[in-house]
Amino acid sequence: MKKSTPSDLTSQLLDLSHQLGREDRALAILGEGNTSARLSANTFVVKASGSHLGTLTAAGLTVCRLAELVALLDVQKISDVAVDAALLAARVDPSAKKPSVEAMFHAWLLTLPGVNFVGHTHPVMVNKILCTPHARTFATRRLCPDEIVCCGAEFVLVPYVDPGLKLAQAIRRAVLAYIKRLARPPRAILLENHGLIALGATPAAVLAVTLMAVKAAEIYTGAQALGSPRFLSAAVAARIAGRPDELYREKMLGLR
Repeated sequence: MKKSTPSDLTSQLLDLSHQLGREDRALAILGEGNTSARLSANTFVVKASGSHLGTLTAAGLTVCRLAELVALLDVQKISDVAVDAALLAARVDPSAKKPSVEAMFHAWLLTLPGVNFVGHTHPVMVNKILCTPHARTFATRRLCPDEIVCCGAEFVLVPYVDPGLKLAQAIRRAVLAYIKRLARPPRAILLENHGLIALGATPAAVLAVTLMAVKAAEIYTGAQALGSPRFLSAAVAARIAGRPDELYREKMLGLR
């Protein structure tokens, strides 16, 4: 198979951004959300601050050095001004636009095995749950097999933290705890009172995870409105997550 060039990956990222930014999907409006793609062992491209996903162009993307932003996650005391300076310094092209302040968590997530693309959105249906005490139940329980196939047996849940370095650090802690417990990277991360992050090897995987998370949120909200939701048992969820036919379906959907 022909290896994708940086130009190919950038084109794929723009298409993913347009898909996530469609107004009819209610995933992100105005300047909400951001996307990224790994270009090489050392670089990634990320949406610039203030750009719109639905109308994003190459001029609204910034190529950054991974290592410089990942290293920031180990810094415990740093001013907002210094973080801004570090974001600007990480640009490969000093004349490029300032990367999103959330580029720090994108950089770290793109170092996870099998993660080449990241899509962060603020879906209305998902946030209806993340802004309530139901967030943890939604993150850890499953109602339908397709939700497990696309989104995994659980979501990572991150308590609310202001966007920026502290959020990137909180995401790293929560994801590492998830990997330690379940022995695999997550496909989606829920941010309380904030939004959703979808991870994938391909843009199609990121879009599939995002759309299925929204569908799951709609089902959960409807089930709660009609009474107590009837969740799948942990044993059933684990069985679905490990079935050979479901693993094959995941592969065909580009999720593996």
